[in-house]
Amino acid sequence: MIAHIRGKLLAKQPNQAIVETGGVGYDLTITVPTFSELPVTGGEVALHVHTHVREDAIALFGFLQAREKQLFEKLITVSGIGPKLAITVLSGMAIDSLIAAIGNNDIAQLTRIPGIGRKMAERMVLELRDKLASFAAAPAAIAIPAVEKDVISALENLGYQRALAEKAVTTVAGGTTGIGFDELFRKALAQARK
Repeated sequence: MIAHIRGKLLAKQPNQAIVETGGVGYDLTITVPTFSELPVTGGEVALHVHTHVREDAIALFGFLQAREKQLFEKLITVSGIGPKLAITVLSGMAIDSLIAAIGNNDIAQLTRIPGIGRKMAERMVLELRDKLASFAAAPAAIAIPAVEKDVISALENLGYQRALAEKAVTTVAGGTTGIGFDELFRKALAQARK
């Protein structure tokens, strides 16, 4: 099984990366957070890989962070969640927010992820709550200020993925307090467009 790959990034899209190593181009399905952190095309990249083997196909799933790969592997243990839905889940919510939502039984938050209905959200909580205790999501325990939540929501309304919106707001806010909605929104929007 392929567990790690390092090579030249030939192409990238929000859900796909093609990495060439040893003269062979590997097509990997990726999450939006991984896509947003990839180098420019032609640069060197190293990805943690989950190899998924089915009777009719072999698929590779790539992650920049080992933690993201570990969470992916836990998600696909949930009845009804396959690799593609797990990628959608990880693209729809930041890792720490996802862990916090599962740990806090926040069904409403989980159902905001495309493809996750109420029953699936309840199943995720039931099957993953104990398994995710080892992830200890310390940053998620810190409450996100209301203005930051509002800006994240506004970016989502403009069509940005939640994970990208959260990352843009976090990058811009950078622990500063007292920043107003308008200023934070302008800066986060500029960051999300990069």
